[in-house]
Parts: sequence; structure tokens; C-alpha cells
Amino acid sequence: MAIACVNTRASCGVEAPQVTVEVHLSNGLPAFNLVGLPEASVKEARERVRSALINAGFEFPMRRITVNLAPADLPKQGGRYDLPIAVGILAASEQIPTNSLKNLEFVGELALSGHIRYCQGLLPAIIAAKRQDHTLILPLDNRHDAELVGYPNVLFGSHLQSLAAYLQGQNQLPTLAPQLEWISQETPESHTCLSDVIGQYQAKQALEIAAAGNHNLLMLGPPGTGKTMLASRMMALLPALNYEEALEVAAIHSVAGLDIKPQHFLQRPFRSPHHTSSSISLVGGGSIPKPGEISLAHRGVLFLDEVAEFPRKVLDCLREPMETGEVVISRAAAKLTFLSRFQLIAAMNPSPSGDIDSQHRSSPEQIQRYLSRLSGPFLDRFDLTIEVPKLPAGTLTQAAPQTETSQDIAKRVKRARELQLARAGVLNSELTGKQLKRFSGISDADLVFLEQSVVKLGLSVRSFHRIQRVARTIADLEQVPNTERRHIAQALGYRAMDRLLARLSQQY
Repeated sequence: MAIACVNTRASCGVEAPQVTVEVHLSNGLPAFNLVGLPEASVKEARERVRSALINAGFEFPMRRITVNLAPADLPKQGGRYDLPIAVGILAASEQIPTNSLKNLEFVGELALSGHIRYCQGLLPAIIAAKRQDHTLILPLDNRHDAELVGYPNVLFGSHLQSLAAYLQGQNQLPTLAPQLEWISQETPESHTCLSDVIGQYQAKQALEIAAAGNHNLLMLGPPGTGKTMLASRMMALLPALNYEEALEVAAIHSVAGLDIKPQHFLQRPFRSPHHTSSSISLVGGGSIPKPGEISLAHRGVLFLDEVAEFPRKVLDCLREPMETGEVVISRAAAKLTFLSRFQLIAAMNPSPSGDIDSQHRSSPEQIQRYLSRLSGPFLDRFDLTIEVPKLPAGTLTQAAPQTETSQDIAKRVKRARELQLARAGVLNSELTGKQLKRFSGISDADLVFLEQSVVKLGLSVRSFHRIQRVARTIADLEQVPNTERRHIAQALGYRAMDRLLARLSQQY
């Protein structure tokens, strides 16, 4: 009886639990049995492994082979188990020493020729191996994934022959470079600048406040007023990710099968799905759960252009992730959690005809029906809602005044964020109720003023707290220690949707 155990890693969302590949060779009719809840792609490993071993010059044992993937209740999919199965067969048949497998983990797909092929979504496996201080052997084509993590105990194999020679102590495998010279803490240069946008000074100020406090922003305005243009400039205002945050984002993108370019490693993601997107593509899911757009926008911006054209059920799926910062996808076989702490920027027309003043084209009833595509609880999640009106006549032809660049505004945003993190450890949009009472700096008299305003406008308790957070961000941009009444009044001014709905209710 011959048994060999080889360690590898499964793929469960952004987690990579350890899997032990147990190979047992026994006497009897030649057979190759694979157990341990393998899916179709894993069962096909029998033919790939057999051909790879023979074509690489090894002996394929003509015995009864049983391969168990433990734990048995964990679903396994993909070709990543080819390499550990092949190594287990070589060890069980004594073609390589068994003691050489200690503290090693293997992940990789095999070609029929014995070459080790690229595998998708290995970043979580590298991070998990780093936590347990195990040496991980990967395909050479996955070198870029290992460079992102910067874990020195990673080796790369290109063929079964060279890998077997390493395990026999006959050669060495390629390793990582000692340092990652391409990682820079500088914000990547942007080809877009907020100074390119003509006029719209209130919208620019709201964009600055949203960037400083990580607030959700909704822009209302007729077609062609610059809503999409403003949203695309948001990325130039946000600071770069730190290394740990960038690794979180990279792991999610790796699982989704997206390439992470080195020059964009520290750049915040910007996702802009089309309004025909389904709830699964937006939130995540599928038979084999994959992260959706909200998870791909983690630590970055999710921009929903023409948000009123999205199905209402799809938008309502965003309500819970916007509050919790994560989405939990439950399936019969597994329950996966994807991080989704994103900043939502949305744009829409105020009426089906595009302009709220086109009374001959859209009646108040039609406008109200159009706006009701966005549910009240969904609208309640926006900290700021602003109007982006048409430019006054002559604005396009007259000489444009000198305006601030995105770099100038980004410096203020960075200072305000540093102030928030030093004070409470989180940005203002993430302050809890207790933290808001402690750090808002609002006097009792101003709180009474705010409460009276909220009652008069018919706003919710959630809006009461969100207005406080926005006011605190405005004070931070001014580098003022306490939130004053003028900051609260300015925050109350960013409630364009509430004013529009109140105006329509009076007309209808």
C-alpha cells in the first residue's frame, strides 16, 4: 500500500481554503477514481494527468489509483488540481521522495505535454499561503499574481520534468525578484481634469465634498449638462489606495478573471455598468458565484448613468450592500461573502422628456411616475442630490474664468480624509451613530435646528444622520474643528430630489 498527501488550495470566492490531495495506490484492476465532490472540470483531470505524466517521461502506475480531495464537503472546480494530483501520483509510486512535499503547496493546470499552464484567480491562494508561511509552487505564467502579493516563498514551474527534478534536489525553480520596483504610492496621472467642465460650480463643489467624505451622490439634470463628464472626473480627486486596500481589490478582480495591470495596482476602480445589467451581474452570483459590479467597485466608484432606466428591482438589490459594505451570496453548496464598500455616483434626467420645464411634453403625473422608478429607500441612501442645470446663454462663447484643477482639489480632499481618519479611524460616511455624536462637533442648538428642518422637509431619521455627516465633511474641508450652522445649511442645500418631489406633489 502506497499513500501520498499533497497540499493545494481551493477557490471559494475571495477565500482559498486548504485542500489535501490524498493519493492511494493499491493492487487490483487498473483504475483511476477521483472522489471528494469534484465537478466536471476536476473529473477530467484523470485524462490530463495520465497524458501529462507519460509525455513528460514518467511511468504511469498500472494499479488501482484513488484520489481523494479533502475536505469532501467543499466543492472543487477548475483545472488547478491537475498539478497536485500528478505530484501525488509520482510520490505514491516512489518516483519522487515523499518527504520533499513537506510545507509545500501546489496549484496548476497541466497540458497533455506535461507543461504547467496558467490558472485563473490564484491571488487568494497566494495570500492564504503567505498567512500560513507555506512555500507555494505555481505556474510560471502566474508570476504576475505572485508579484502583486510580494511573498518571497513562491516558486514557479513550467514543466513536470523540471518540477520533479527540483523535488529530487537536482535543480532550482525560478523565484520572485527581491522587491517590487513598479509599485508606487503616487496617484496615477489622469488625462481628465475638473477644469475642463465649463460652469457647474455647485456640482463641482458637491463632487469635492463627496470625494472628501466618501458620500453617495445623485446628479439631476437635462441631457448634455455635464453629469457624465463630472462623474468621470471623480477619480482624479480620490487618493491612491494603500497596499492592503489594493490587495483586497486585486483579489476580487483576480477571482472575477480580470487582469490587474501593475501601473493601475494602487488606482481605485471605476465601474460603469450599462442600464440593461441584471441583478446578478450587478450584485454577483451565478451557479459558480462570481463577484458583481458592486464588488469590482470595492474601495472605488460605481457610476450608474441614466439610473432611472435601471429596473427598480435591480437598484433595490444595492440597498443592503450600501449599508453593510459586503454582499453575501447563499447557495446550496456554499455561502460566499464578497466585499463591496463602494461609493455610488448616479446621474439621471429629471423627467422622461429630459427637461423638467418641458410641461408640454411631460405632465407632472408622468414626471412623478418616472421618478418613482427609484424607490424611497434607495433614494434615502444618497447623501447628496444636486441639480446640474443648463448653462446660461453666452457661457460657451465667452472666455472661461480660471478654475481650480483636479490636482488642487485633490490636495484638499486628501487633507480632509487624513483629518477624518486621525479623528475617528474611518471616513465620515462610515461613522456610526455613537461616533457621530462624539465627533460631529455640532452644538445642541444646531442639532435642534437640523431636526426642525428634517421634520419640515419630511425627511427620514437616516437623512438626519446623513446630513450631519455631510456637514462634518464640509467643516473638514475648511479645516474647522466644529461643525457650524452654516455647514448644516449648506448640507441641507444638497437635497435637490426632495425639493423636486415636493414641487411635483404641489402641482399634481
